[in-house]
Amino acid sequence: MAGLLKRIWTAAYPPEPVKAEDALRVGILGAANIGPNSIINPAKSHPQVIIAAVAARDPKKAQAYAKKHSIPIVHNSYQELIDDPSITAIYIPLPNGLHYEWALKSLQKGKHVLLEKPSVSNASQASALFHLPLLSEPNTPVLLEAFHSLFHPAFQLFLSQIEKQNVEFASVESTSPKYIFPNDDIRFLYTLAGGTTMDFGTYTILLLRNIFGDEPEECVSADLKKMPKGYDQNCESAVQAKWRWKNGGTGQMDTDLSRGVRMWGGLLEWIPWVEIPRAVVRHKEVLVPCEEDGKEHSVVRTISMLNFLLPMFWHRIRIVEEHTIRNTSNKKTARKWTEKQTKTAYKWEDGSGKKGEVWWPTYRYQLEEFVNRVKKREGSGIWMDGEDSIKQTQMIDSVYQKAGWPVRPGEV
Repeated sequence: MAGLLKRIWTAAYPPEPVKAEDALRVGILGAANIGPNSIINPAKSHPQVIIAAVAARDPKKAQAYAKKHSIPIVHNSYQELIDDPSITAIYIPLPNGLHYEWALKSLQKGKHVLLEKPSVSNASQASALFHLPLLSEPNTPVLLEAFHSLFHPAFQLFLSQIEKQNVEFASVESTSPKYIFPNDDIRFLYTLAGGTTMDFGTYTILLLRNIFGDEPEECVSADLKKMPKGYDQNCESAVQAKWRWKNGGTGQMDTDLSRGVRMWGGLLEWIPWVEIPRAVVRHKEVLVPCEEDGKEHSVVRTISMLNFLLPMFWHRIRIVEEHTIRNTSNKKTARKWTEKQTKTAYKWEDGSGKKGEVWWPTYRYQLEEFVNRVKKREGSGIWMDGEDSIKQTQMIDSVYQKAGWPVRPGEV
């Protein structure tokens, strides 16, 4: 408990080193609620990042945001901010439907871009954005889709325990209790590329893709729960979907931004229900060397992770191996046993050469790699490139297509 409290405290009030002369000067598009956690606080502890400017649709809101977070420059519009020659990088936490437009304009101005997930509204926009000719030019701006959890050591430790080619089944769940997000929240507006699949669903899809190590062959089922009557009927509050991979394995997601108690036929669904984000991966049964004559030794390996979304607070990675010894002649079980172990990782292993602290949030690890890429440093090697972001969006689209819903709108 003491370690947890210390991590939370230090992440909230991090040490603030002197800023370097070559620090990135970041401008934020939008006075977003996510900003303090996603970039403002992480930037405090990074000597090469300065949060220099902000712009919002409402100038008064931008002024209040700047005052609250000690941001020195307030611009009157998004365009005015990206036109500012003193700004070297743009952080875009705008509603999904505005990502493509402002990422494109920022890149065309030569700005590096940290783009909140999902990168854009649909796969067509993703292909257009990440295949921009200017991104293949020398000294091109850096463009990163901001999947912060991907950069945390715990996320990578979990993935390292998985034998991707042998995955038989994977299940990923991520939910939010009912009433946290009101039904009229912008995340539930179709015109702004909203829906639960476009929100928490992006994390579950990313994890499934990384568990299997490639792209699925087909989305085999998708069940979307429409928003309550009176709200946008082209948006879903919850989604369950399943895919099949070429190794024969299946993966499923269960994502809900309005989770209630699921008991007694839905009678208690009005009561908020809290669940820890979790992932479970079961491997195919494999034979391993057996020292006993006339016997065979098989193992079924299951790896699970609790709190893959925000592992810096607390997480648990559990590896369970079910061992079976059988007679080779008749396949009858001679004996069985189970071996279990638990792992955690709040920073990279000592001696790895990778930078990090136990109190670093996922967003701080992400910011470290973004700056490393801009500065052309090696870093941890963890990255999400443009092709990865395109494939991510294609898998998102497959949910809506399988359910018979329209993909999220957005022209190129």
